[in-house]
Amino acid sequence: MTITITAFEWSPDGGKGLACDTRVRWALEEVGQPYEVRLVSFRAMKEPAHLALHPFGQIPTYEEGDLALFETGSIVLHIAERHAGLLPDDANGRARAITWMFAALSTVEPPILEHATARLLEGDKSWSKERLPLVQDRVRDRLKQLSSRLGDADWLDGPFSAGDLMMVSVLLRLRSSGILDEFPKLAAYVARGEARPAYKRAFDAQLVLYSGKPPTG
Repeated sequence: MTITITAFEWSPDGGKGLACDTRVRWALEEVGQPYEVRLVSFRAMKEPAHLALHPFGQIPTYEEGDLALFETGSIVLHIAERHAGLLPDDANGRARAITWMFAALSTVEPPILEHATARLLEGDKSWSKERLPLVQDRVRDRLKQLSSRLGDADWLDGPFSAGDLMMVSVLLRLRSSGILDEFPKLAAYVARGEARPAYKRAFDAQLVLYSGKPPTG
């Protein structure tokens, strides 16, 4: 059965790999599964056909036969459970890798998204200068904890797993802020993720779509 994922017709990040479909692309590349991409405009994301796949009108979605999924965590977990390469063989190792997936999305990403909102969408507010340092401190607190746990290891728990895939994807959102550079071990961790051939293929595939000008319609 052909796997089809959805992606932005034009991504606001201009091809930097921050749109969530990149995480799904990366997972599929890691396990060697071919896939097709259906591009969706911002208008189409709010129309009934897409809402039937993603009730919150976002991307990506994942379709395989009569199975339709949304939310990147759920999609990547499904890929990892169905195909070898992203989860350890032993039950305890699998459980720990899945835990790191949840940690990336539920513990590390929320303050990073809050920081992005504070920088990009609230910068013109009168209270922005007072709020931004507080948000940045919350991000740094999480990164200190994560860096301490990673230590000198290459990956979070043994070999590269879906937990690392998700964590690297989350940390990439900090690159433009400069905060990640304050944590050399995490910066090197992210660089190792980006150096994986599967990540490069996923990144290049989305860059081809988004490196041009946005659509005029």
